[in-house]
Amino acid sequence: MADLHIHSKYSRATSKDLEPEALWRWAQLKGIEVIGTGDFTHPLWLKELQDKLEPGSSGLFTLKNGLCKGDVPETCRADVAFMLTAEISCIYSKNGRVRKIHCIVMVPSFDDAERINLALSKIGNLRADGRPILGLDAKKLLEIVMHESPEGMLVPAHAWTPHFSIFGAHSGFDSLEECFEDLTPHIHAIETGLSSDPAMNRRLSGLDSITLISNSDAHSAAKIGREANIFDADVSFPSIMNALKSQTGFAGTIEFFPEEGKYHFDGHRDCGVSLSPAEADALDCLCPECGRKITVGVMHRVEKLADRKPGVGMSDAAPYYSVIPLPEILSEVIKVGVGSKAVQGAYFRLLQELGNEFAILLETPLEDIDRAGPQGLKEAIAKMRAGDILIVPGYDGEFGKIKLFA
Repeated sequence: MADLHIHSKYSRATSKDLEPEALWRWAQLKGIEVIGTGDFTHPLWLKELQDKLEPGSSGLFTLKNGLCKGDVPETCRADVAFMLTAEISCIYSKNGRVRKIHCIVMVPSFDDAERINLALSKIGNLRADGRPILGLDAKKLLEIVMHESPEGMLVPAHAWTPHFSIFGAHSGFDSLEECFEDLTPHIHAIETGLSSDPAMNRRLSGLDSITLISNSDAHSAAKIGREANIFDADVSFPSIMNALKSQTGFAGTIEFFPEEGKYHFDGHRDCGVSLSPAEADALDCLCPECGRKITVGVMHRVEKLADRKPGVGMSDAAPYYSVIPLPEILSEVIKVGVGSKAVQGAYFRLLQELGNEFAILLETPLEDIDRAGPQGLKEAIAKMRAGDILIVPGYDGEFGKIKLFA
């Protein structure tokens, strides 16, 4: 299990708990074996990573022994490897339009990270934000990564988000080739984001050779693993990169239900208006309340670019598993807020008894869940595993509302 896109405490709107020690602890609680560091472009974060990590498996790192402390139940304890990763925001003009493309960069060494940082520091301020905003063509960023880290990889982030992505309705492109031109063969994977899933992406035949990855894009340690990747490969940087390039050894993803993502449908948050693609088209993508342009969501954009009907293209695709985070399930079962002491207490008791969160959501026998959890949890997880859920889709920055019981 690998979550390769997160942030550090140096990114905007992130928690101060995003430190290597907290990532090490929460990776075990979630069931993650490889966690991205995020934000290696930020000088202070890179220095902290250099101070606290040491070489592990080929191209990966481990937390130094003296720092491996924390309240991790025996049932969850496991080795955790770190991969050097960063997200970079490219804002530039191309073909007569302003483009805003976020990209994930993965590298196998601090030397590679430092060379990339040196090149990027000549373009913009890396200290301003853990996710730097640079006036840099995404293709040029790919050239820099290829030159400074030949074993590294660039992956377009949350590929369908309306405002900051490769296919985004408001600032993206209609194809990978339009963005990366002759370097497109060096794009081996895209990140589907919380508001889309592999089945939606496979409606584009042009993505058949592209590995569809999923990550949390977490802004706090407790949010890592809300989406993740499953590898049937060695825990090493070369093996993971090979799996992403060849799809051999890439065993699938763990997904949000895409309707729960905050850009799945079209809409206008200020007016509380949510629209399906068909409803938005009937209104010329104008808000029926105020008449201003709505935010065109992920489902609408997929419909526009797709050359296949729903369900086509999945026969040879890696499997995926749609889940609801365990605290959200417990919140509905116990009927209190997700951040309440009751939910947190029940969450950690379940981990103590049954193991990590992924195991509980996907593998633990329902009888064991019934024995260890509060009344109703067995039925709730059974319904989630069967996809028997109720969702009001998210739109224009508002997360969708998901329920397991009427």
